[in-house]
Amino acid sequence: MKRQGTKHHMDALLMLLLFGVFAVCVLAVLLTGAKGYRGLTDRDRVAYDRRTCVQYIATRVRQGDVDGGVTVEPFGDTTALCMEQYGFVTRVYWYDGYLMELYTFQDAELNPVDGEKIMPMESLSFTLDGGLLTAEIGSGEGVTDTLRLSLRSGRGAAE
Repeated sequence: MKRQGTKHHMDALLMLLLFGVFAVCVLAVLLTGAKGYRGLTDRDRVAYDRRTCVQYIATRVRQGDVDGGVTVEPFGDTTALCMEQYGFVTRVYWYDGYLMELYTFQDAELNPVDGEKIMPMESLSFTLDGGLLTAEIGSGEGVTDTLRLSLRSGRGAAE
């Protein structure tokens, strides 16, 4: 009779051991999946931030693209993209690790610190050569995006 009791304990121990191995395998699969998911979401977030910054600048330029209304000017220690309309100027620039925007009267005496933070970024520079605006956008991790826009100054694409 003792043999049957020992066999019953061995069966229970074997089932408990199999359950433990199964639980460890499930946990390993879940942790691997979570790590992969975290990597994908981080990659997507960085790509989203890069696209958002480029599209933001392109949209601001398209909104302010009137004859002679888009210029690149020094602003404090940085260079700002300036869009003038109706006595107001919108300045888009990089300051202290952020893409910034400042909307004010044309003759207002303000500094780069007075603008609104739009989003964090590593660097931003503008050049305007004739009607071609170039923005170099450093979004981190050594990645630089280049945006080139041809200013139409209020003219349609077919003109």
